[in-house]
Amino acid sequence: MTRAPNDWQDLTRLTGGETFVVERVRLIGKDIAIEGAFALPRLANLTAEDQVFVAAFVRSHGSIKDMEQLFGVSYPTVKARLNRIAASLEFIDEAPPPPPVAADRSEVLARLERGEISADEAIAALERRTR
Repeated sequence: MTRAPNDWQDLTRLTGGETFVVERVRLIGKDIAIEGAFALPRLANLTAEDQVFVAAFVRSHGSIKDMEQLFGVSYPTVKARLNRIAASLEFIDEAPPPPPVAADRSEVLARLERGEISADEAIAALERRTR
């Protein structure tokens, strides 16, 4: 079945909110197709209505007052919908984990020797031990 690029609403309706995997991607206007198992971003798994709501929220720069006027609903209704959408999304912690604190000098050197850490990481770990 060949679909036009704007049929994402149909896809959302057809899947009935179930999780799905895209197995083929074709570049429009090119003779290139990629096959595999591609998970869609979490936002793509929202209902069409929630996707429109999120897009409107972003376009309004997060103004709940603008959302109230645009959708003709109250502040608590906007907040409730945002909370429901947020609960369905997986958030990614972009902060790197704190560097491990070495048990002692010999452990740092052993990890360096095994290739588990770089020389720079070993130096940083040893410096943390002396603080």
